[in-house]
Order: sequence, then structure tokens, then C-alpha cells
Amino acid sequence: MTEKLVLASGSPFRKAMLVSAGVDVEAVPAEIDERAVEAPLQDSGVSPEDVAVILAEAKALEVSERRPGALVLGCDQTLSLGDEVFHKPADMEGARRHLLALSGKTHQLNSAAVLVRNGEVLWRHVGIANLTMRKLEPAFIGRHLARVGDKALSSVGAYQIEGEGIQLFEKVEGDHFTIVGLPLLPLLSELRRLGAIDG
Repeated sequence: MTEKLVLASGSPFRKAMLVSAGVDVEAVPAEIDERAVEAPLQDSGVSPEDVAVILAEAKALEVSERRPGALVLGCDQTLSLGDEVFHKPADMEGARRHLLALSGKTHQLNSAAVLVRNGEVLWRHVGIANLTMRKLEPAFIGRHLARVGDKALSSVGAYQIEGEGIQLFEKVEGDHFTIVGLPLLPLLSELRRLGAIDG
């Protein structure tokens, strides 16, 4: 007997990954202010990986309150370059600054997943990937952003690696699903352990 999973996210990419994997899923976006949750963590020494877990847990717990009895999945992804944590750019100028900062460097994507039922955390996981961007000329960045348009604003790094953004990289180390925003294989393993999916 399998169970419907409630995804505490409006991300079409995360939902599509779960549907493609054969998971019965319903998306119920969390109603939280992510920056307000994150604000007290800024100077506390919390790692970017922990920030992703805290945000994913906050989303899952909020939706769990509205969906008693349901198995709820909260997800979040942070991008870190050293100690600096990046957020989705607000506009194309922000996207340009992101790409200039990441150019020629290796950054880390931290994709957190948290399962909650009735306000109780059942499982937490962070998948980590390291991505090395090639050295990008400012003029190329401008042309690239003009081509991809607003898609650049939907990604924390101002790129979509599953699209034309792959051209920005010289090396990618990590699981594809983690990079796109969900550590899918560990999640499926836990869903089988919980009896939520057949296995």
C-alpha cells in the first residue's frame, strides 16, 4: 500500500522528478518567509548545508500543520561560495553579479530534504554537489543572460544546468538530482523504508 506524498513546494522541477520516479505526489507550497527564517542564522556560524536543512524543515512543518496525518516533504537548496550564501537573483543585474562572482571558481550546491508527519521530523538529508564554472568574460555573461532571459532568475546561481546553463561549466561533481534541487535517491530509499512507496 503506497501513500501520497505532500510536497511543500511549488517547484515544478521537484514535482516532475517525483512524478517521473513514480511517486504519487501533491504539491502544497509552504507559506513561510524564507528570508525571515534565515535572518537569525546569518552571523551564527551555521553552515550553508544547515541553512538548507532548516529552511526545508520549516517548509515541511508549516504544511504539516495544514495537512494532519500526511507525509510531507520539505526541500531547499543553498548555493555557497566559501562562507557566502547566494539566493535567487531579484533581477538581471543580480544574475549578472552572481555569474561574475562564480566565474572561474568552484561553488557548492546543498540540496536538503526533510520528511515530516504530524509536526514530527522523521528524516533529514543534505545532498552536496561541487560545480566549477569556467572563466566567463563579462561580455559573454551579458549575451548569455540576454539569450536565456528570465529563466536565469529561477535558479539560485542564475543558471539552469539542465538547460543552456550547462555551457557555463567545466566540471561538475555530484548527483544530477541533487544539482537540480532534490536528493532523489536517498529520498526514495527512505520512502521505501517508511513503507510509503513499494519496494
